[in-house]
Amino acid sequence: MDVMQNSIDQYNKDLLSASPVRAIEYFNTLFPGQCVFSTSLGVEDQVLTRIIASEFPTIRIVTLDTGRLFEETYELIHITELKYKIKIEVYFPDHTLVENMVNSKGINLFYDSVENRKECCHNRKIEPLTRALKGSKVWITGLRKEQSLARAGVSLVNWDNTHSIIKLNPLIDWSEQEIWSAIHTKKIPYSSLHDKGFPSIGCRPCTRTVLPGEDSRSGRWWWENGSKKECGLHLNEE
Repeated sequence: MDVMQNSIDQYNKDLLSASPVRAIEYFNTLFPGQCVFSTSLGVEDQVLTRIIASEFPTIRIVTLDTGRLFEETYELIHITELKYKIKIEVYFPDHTLVENMVNSKGINLFYDSVENRKECCHNRKIEPLTRALKGSKVWITGLRKEQSLARAGVSLVNWDNTHSIIKLNPLIDWSEQEIWSAIHTKKIPYSSLHDKGFPSIGCRPCTRTVLPGEDSRSGRWWWENGSKKECGLHLNEE
């Protein structure tokens, strides 16, 4: 792990103040054919989708269909594919895991306990993500420090223990204003839910609108206490 951490530290030094294009280019050159971008169709991910589609067409773009998404998310997948002439690879949960979970604990088990919610997130998100990342060396994400307290300490480049993969966050230091400026300036398609008070969009039963002054993640799993509102996809940066 020390050797890998040394490499991560060097990557961050090499890419100090690097633009998103430069950061992606760096790893795409180091690991050609082994970079993958996972999108949840949020505004950050839409900015990265435009960059990757136009500058790095060989990088795979994947998304997770949990089976509980908003209809607006499905519509955005379709619109995005048409606009950028790309194919977003869709990964679904293992049906046996979901069937067993729902039949034993109920269709909306996530409201009953944190443990149930984490199990649901694991079966619907983490398991398919593991398959999506298999064989890749670099995982590109749309994480930003501003999104929540839990993400404030994340660096441009991190090591993800769960998947044993380099995680690249090209927009990590971008502000929300910079994201929206890119969205409007570049005419990037985005979910209509953002205009209705949803800054962070996940599964429909687990996402609500956000009140003024709340951070962008507060609308996710709002019935739970605590500030670390994560599904488990982004908890292993070191």
